[in-house]
Amino acid sequence: MGMGSLSDSDDDFNPEINTTPLVDVMLVLLIIFIITVPVMNNAVKIDLPRATAQPDTLKPDSINLAIDADGKTFWNDEPVDQAQLQARIGKAASAPQPPELHLRAARTTPYEKVAQVMAMAQAGGLAKIGFVTDPRP
Repeated sequence: MGMGSLSDSDDDFNPEINTTPLVDVMLVLLIIFIITVPVMNNAVKIDLPRATAQPDTLKPDSINLAIDADGKTFWNDEPVDQAQLQARIGKAASAPQPPELHLRAARTTPYEKVAQVMAMAQAGGLAKIGFVTDPRP
């Protein structure tokens, strides 16, 4: 069986890859990238306005308006009728910072009564209305 011998003669084929030129090319590319990356700055220089921001520490007041199953309304747990409710909504809406209206209604409250109270609040000037629900099933 004739297998190739492992001699170092000049007529034998040498399958090894000479990596010295590859290392040289990689070092040259590395140096080129090190030099060119800081130059490639694509940021547009503009003069932005200066502003100071202060956190809003004043929380807006809230009004708890409840409607029970019979359609009776309660302003912060105090019973009110339609005329008193309109007057209080108008007074609250005229404040420098109008409060939020937190509306709670019983499950069996007719929707008509809830819609009337929401329309009254909107007509009176209270634009922020939130619905309070019970998370229990």
